[in-house]
Amino acid sequence: MSTTESADNDQLFVLTAVLLTPAQFPSVLGDDYPEVCAGLGLEPYAEGYGLVLGQDGQGARWTVATEDVSLVACAVAAWDCGMEYDLSPGEDSIVAALPGWPLALAVSAPGIPEPHDPEPEDGAPAPLAPPDAAEWGPAQRRLGADEIALQWAAWREQVDGDVTFVGAGEQPHRGVRRVMAEAHGYVTEPPPPGRVRSSFAAGEARTLRVDGPGWSMVARTDDIAFVLLDEEPGEVHPVGRGPELPALLTSLDELAARPV
Repeated sequence: MSTTESADNDQLFVLTAVLLTPAQFPSVLGDDYPEVCAGLGLEPYAEGYGLVLGQDGQGARWTVATEDVSLVACAVAAWDCGMEYDLSPGEDSIVAALPGWPLALAVSAPGIPEPHDPEPEDGAPAPLAPPDAAEWGPAQRRLGADEIALQWAAWREQVDGDVTFVGAGEQPHRGVRRVMAEAHGYVTEPPPPGRVRSSFAAGEARTLRVDGPGWSMVARTDDIAFVLLDEEPGEVHPVGRGPELPALLTSLDELAARPV
């Protein structure tokens, strides 16, 4: 844990931090980068932000948005490796100190009151709160897609070679056909930043995360895809490569946002 100074000069005990860029952002918060920024009241600058979540001396929850993306990226990388890192963004890099947390945290700072929202001030925005992921909906659908991307091998083992293809007349599921049509549309008319993201995978392949209104897709450029739909709680639809998927995934990867 480290400390920094929030926009009102109150000490902040840092609990965690996440990146908010077109290529990397908490999927649970939205289908694309501009949507997530809008929910936080931030301008969707291409350079992105780092979000620092912590508590002040009274235990109140605060989220500090900083323009120092590199600093936050270094801190997250160090913490992921089990190393200590003192995350203290400079005052001149802080663009907002927002009450509340947009993500659920199971940790708290020792020696101060339990986490709670700060007392509301006149004209201040309502405290941030995590999306309701208790029941199936957009947040749960995106979290499900994240889990498939993280556990690709385990999910892939559950699918035999006889999965349905994408081609017209070969895929009877209406929802999956709609997803594929909208994904093809992204190739000709690029969507908002972050709707298509590409990250490293084994070998020379890439993992794609593609989102749209009411749907999410996870795919490997050298393999199949999985589709999740808002209207079908908990269902995961595997989509075989067939004659169309390889070219579609290649085209999506070319327009995808990638981590620096």
